[in-house]
Amino acid sequence: MSSARVVFMGTPPFAVASLEALLKAGIDVAAVVTAPDRPSGRGQQLRMSAVKEYALAHPELKHHILQPEKLKDPDFHRQLDATGARLYVVVAFRMLPELVWKRPELGTINLHGSLLPDYRGAAPINWAVMNGERLTGATTFFLRHEIDSGDLIDRCEVPIRAGDSAGDVHDRLMEEGAQLLVRTVRSILDGTAQRRPQKAPSNGTLHHAPKLTPENCHLDAGRSAQHVHDHVRGLSPAPGAWAFFHDGGSPPTHFKLWRTSVHDTRRTEPVGVMTCEGDRVLLQCGDGHVQLMELQPEGKRRMDAAAFFRGLRGDGPFRLA
Repeated sequence: MSSARVVFMGTPPFAVASLEALLKAGIDVAAVVTAPDRPSGRGQQLRMSAVKEYALAHPELKHHILQPEKLKDPDFHRQLDATGARLYVVVAFRMLPELVWKRPELGTINLHGSLLPDYRGAAPINWAVMNGERLTGATTFFLRHEIDSGDLIDRCEVPIRAGDSAGDVHDRLMEEGAQLLVRTVRSILDGTAQRRPQKAPSNGTLHHAPKLTPENCHLDAGRSAQHVHDHVRGLSPAPGAWAFFHDGGSPPTHFKLWRTSVHDTRRTEPVGVMTCEGDRVLLQCGDGHVQLMELQPEGKRRMDAAAFFRGLRGDGPFRLA
């Protein structure tokens, strides 16, 4: 492998695994670019990114951390050029302007949490689980103008198991993707990397993975039980599927659903109605029931769904909307 320096750009824990893998592989990381420290929590104390925390703990990186407020800042560009890096590596960072991603001689590559061109966008892991997929993966590609559309380099596949949450898939992809990234960087530095344009499948539909919003996190009990279950697990551990709870008396309250399972029962109630069978809380969906296992009323901690219903004083009917 030819000697070359790289600049690493990333912010959350997902990116830390990739940065660590590059260092362990002996790749020369000339600088780390991450988000500026931001106020967080009730006290609004400044909090650094997970990538910055990792970099500060490593002597070879702690004095080479860049945190630009504006990615088009000429001073930032001068700092990048001073590194002498021939390749930029991006993992879970901001959208880069062309002035940045075109700077290095060997280009800028990105690690994306899906099997591109499927699930382009900000939340590929969540949407793959929400849509009931059984297979996902990670892809490395060269950046260009259109988001997640550059030439492909390499990929790895990761199964989605029936009971997986988005968090479970995230953790497996984080590790598998880090090894994929090392393999990709080595191939680029060796001059053996193959690049191929993205093409839509001739017999399939491409899915989108837009940013998660309150609107697309809202639970629709009118969908199939499997869809409702997939929606809940695809938004766990964050940001959570939500709905309004009605108890027949008090104003509706907002709460989140964290854990469910598809339940086989012959009972039929109106869509959205919740009933208790011993320690089981069942929600009527469009074609069956899901069992509510863990939920979180607004302003309270997560709790067992059956315990929540045992504490209710109203007579119902209890329903979601």
